[in-house]
Amino acid sequence: MWVLRLTQDLVFNIMVGREGLGSEDLDSCFEKLLFGGGGIGGVKMRGGGGGVITEWKDIPMELLLRIVDDRTVIVASGVCTGWRDAICLGLTHLSLSWCKNDMNNLVLSLAPKFTKLQTLILRQDKPQLQDNAVETIANCCHDLQDLDLSKSFNAYRSLSLCLGSWLSKSFKTQHQWVFCLQKLKYLNLCGCVKAASDKALKAIGCNCSQLQSLNLGWCENVGDVGVKSLAYGCPDLRALDLCGCVLITDDSVIALANNCLHLRSLDLYYCRNITDKAMYSLARRRMTNKREMWESVKNRCVEEEGLINLNISQCTALTPPAVQAVCDSFPALHTCPGRHSLIISGCLNLTSVHCACAFQAHRAASALPPTH
Repeated sequence: MWVLRLTQDLVFNIMVGREGLGSEDLDSCFEKLLFGGGGIGGVKMRGGGGGVITEWKDIPMELLLRIVDDRTVIVASGVCTGWRDAICLGLTHLSLSWCKNDMNNLVLSLAPKFTKLQTLILRQDKPQLQDNAVETIANCCHDLQDLDLSKSFNAYRSLSLCLGSWLSKSFKTQHQWVFCLQKLKYLNLCGCVKAASDKALKAIGCNCSQLQSLNLGWCENVGDVGVKSLAYGCPDLRALDLCGCVLITDDSVIALANNCLHLRSLDLYYCRNITDKAMYSLARRRMTNKREMWESVKNRCVEEEGLINLNISQCTALTPPAVQAVCDSFPALHTCPGRHSLIISGCLNLTSVHCACAFQAHRAASALPPTH
């Protein structure tokens, strides 16, 4: 614990107005902190390895990564070659959402350094990212699994570019780019109106077969062609947010029901072109899934699969029998108070839809003896 505090103090001195410290200054700073903390002649590390911290350059990577945050990691990586290499090779999670200005240039400078990133959060309060930043991410961060580009309004071509589709470049370059983001599992494009198009979703379907979660909320240009490409190319999809994607129809839901057998969460808020046909496709596929899973995995409970969240708010074309069929097919969907996972707000004609819990409560109440 004392070593951790010592390292935090050292990095704090570097961060707060002293970025220009030279190597000799850092040595002096470390020595002062070391002796001030009661350590003489170095600090022994636990674990029996015999390692001793005698100067600031000896701080191990594991300890260094524990005491830097998403802001200080940038400055710390420039302190010395050892720290730079340790951070660049060890850092797997980075959020730049704190950056309110010039995020694009920051990404351009950091992506080539932090090539081992698995999670990169680039949420923005105002549009900052341009195509070149997203291209750089795709070219450099090949281990990326979780990418949050929400509100990247300006990056209107970047998604197609970084996935290597429809590029006016050589075949070799295209092939390299196609490989770039194949490990993606989580992608947030909420509000990326220009980036998320059917053309971009085709690229995702062709190149990101491991994708499990995709947020396309309020991406108004997304239509059936794009969603069907996802359904065919990303069979392991678990969560899909199509909130506000007003162009999609039953064809999208049918494709998801038939191909994404592990789908757990589906948001169709304000998708007013969705009809009963889509709901019955979900219910029917559930019955097929049960038989298939029972044959393939005898020791696994089939209730572990299937929808646990469904938002059909403002889908005013739906009728109670179709929605009830879905609710009956997926026991994890609830309409009862405190457990709402079947969201039907704004659909006054669906007030008669109830989950199994409501029926059980009604039967239990009916079985009680009358009071006098």
